[in-house]
Amino acid sequence: MQKLTLQAGNEGKSLRDGFKEFIQTKTLLGLAPETITTYQNVYRFLSDYIKEDTLCSDITNDTILGFIQYHKDRNPNISNITINSYIRNSRAILYFFMERGYMPQFKIKIIKCEKPIKEVYTDHEIQLLTAKPDIKRCSFAEYRNWVMVCYMLGTANRVKTICNIRIGDIDFDNEEIQLSTVKNKRAYIVPLSPTLSKILKEYLTYRKGTADDWLFCNQFGKQMCKDAVTAAIRTYNHKRGVSKTSSHLFRHTFAKNWILSGGDPFRLQKILGHRSFDMVREYVEMYGNDLKLNYAQFNALDQKVQMTGHIKMGKK
Repeated sequence: MQKLTLQAGNEGKSLRDGFKEFIQTKTLLGLAPETITTYQNVYRFLSDYIKEDTLCSDITNDTILGFIQYHKDRNPNISNITINSYIRNSRAILYFFMERGYMPQFKIKIIKCEKPIKEVYTDHEIQLLTAKPDIKRCSFAEYRNWVMVCYMLGTANRVKTICNIRIGDIDFDNEEIQLSTVKNKRAYIVPLSPTLSKILKEYLTYRKGTADDWLFCNQFGKQMCKDAVTAAIRTYNHKRGVSKTSSHLFRHTFAKNWILSGGDPFRLQKILGHRSFDMVREYVEMYGNDLKLNYAQFNALDQKVQMTGHIKMGKK
């Protein structure tokens, strides 16, 4: 139910001034520059419909519905998923206004829609991407890119995290990796698998460097930025005959294989670095059809038949 009471003295705050205050506050709270940029981009979409000199107190649920219809009319092909992205980021701004008493309080709902199954790398594509190059003949960049692909498949780390890993973050003795630059800003540790351990040990005999140096560097030993890693993976994948080039697909691939292999979803949540269980739940729902694989091997009824060779059925 909409609450119409506003804090005294806040009725005259404009959308423009309210957003400036929002950005200042979020910047002081340490939000990542990428997140700030996302809010700024969404604000441009929002202010296309709600003019910047509009008073926050005049924004209602009908305004949000009009905002949705406005963008659907402008782009008939726009998906509900994209619209929901606008709504989620817009409501973060508008809920800030509500908390400050600049506008009426009401719940902003997203549109119901079917979530598409997240694309992953196929087994054949993984085979192509993980085929080891000839170290004696390939460039350092190609070898490093192969190691990065293996690393992403073995850890599901985000690109930003990969850019900020130092050699000293790899603990071979305890078989773990310390991650400090992560999306939710809560440092955590992920296991280091035996295969990845061997790959990184060999890589470091060529990479060399000290504990403070970047694990994945450019040819001059400098840190790689996100765009450089993305471009490197795109070039590497195309050279291997794989049309998919998204680095983030390695996370989806890791999650899918974990789930289909019977991995604990709560451990998956920790490995992926998600604060809540929501995304892992989405993975389970997304790959529901694939969960039929080896179903007879794992469900209790078929296990019983396999153990006894038969199951007694009552007469009709």
